[in-house]
Amino acid sequence: MVPSLFIAHGAPLLAIEDNDYTQFLTQLGKQLPRPKAVVLFSAHWESDVQKVGNVNEYETIHDFGGFPKELYDIRYPAKGHAEIAGEVKALLSENGINAEFDSRRGLDHGAWVVLRMLFPDANVPVVSMSVNPNLTPVEQERIGRALSPLREKDVLIIGSGGTVHNLRAVNMRKDDQTVDAWAKAFDDWLSECLVTGDVDALFNYEKAAPYAEQAVPPYGKEHFVPLFYAIGASHTDRKAQLLHRSYRYGNLSQSVWQFGHGENKHSTLR
Repeated sequence: MVPSLFIAHGAPLLAIEDNDYTQFLTQLGKQLPRPKAVVLFSAHWESDVQKVGNVNEYETIHDFGGFPKELYDIRYPAKGHAEIAGEVKALLSENGINAEFDSRRGLDHGAWVVLRMLFPDANVPVVSMSVNPNLTPVEQERIGRALSPLREKDVLIIGSGGTVHNLRAVNMRKDDQTVDAWAKAFDDWLSECLVTGDVDALFNYEKAAPYAEQAVPPYGKEHFVPLFYAIGASHTDRKAQLLHRSYRYGNLSQSVWQFGHGENKHSTLR
């Protein structure tokens, strides 16, 4: 059975950088069991009704501005998977969750930046998924849990976002891998909950976690909630393993969490 993952997709520039984090993601893709398909929840696709991507081949969406031309030249022509998309929608329906197919939307950078590092040849089919930051963490976890049977069919479920993602607080001139104390305090609290499987505390993070409003501001909540979809996909195996954590620009967290698949001997924790 393949694990479920939460992966921080960082800033768009990550797609053309060579650093410890990009090297880690590239190596992770080589070490993971080859999945039949990837079901990916992206922070950059928000909708009130759960959307399920059902396309033949995804266009590459460059949903950002002011970056080098090299970034806009990137194409990631991932194929869809109609059968898995149908299973996703059916599982959601069986669990009382309303969902709709989307046959037009391409992959935003929350999806293709991560997928391109894990599977650079775009040879693993993808089912893209929206997120709804207006749901409660319990409701978001329930959506992920509904899809957990797919892992038994070698489908990799990924939540792509960021545990600390406050663009009003980042300092683009500060790129020395040091981290602001408030961001580390929040991530340390989060780590304790994830490693011990304390999901109830996580559901109450807004009140329980230190500096929660700075780390997960109301205008950036969509980047945090993919974590709950990934937790849900782990089903009953709630204890997580931190594979990597580093920081950019003072507080932008780059973390990878693995759920539901025991120890990863090849993890690189920073």
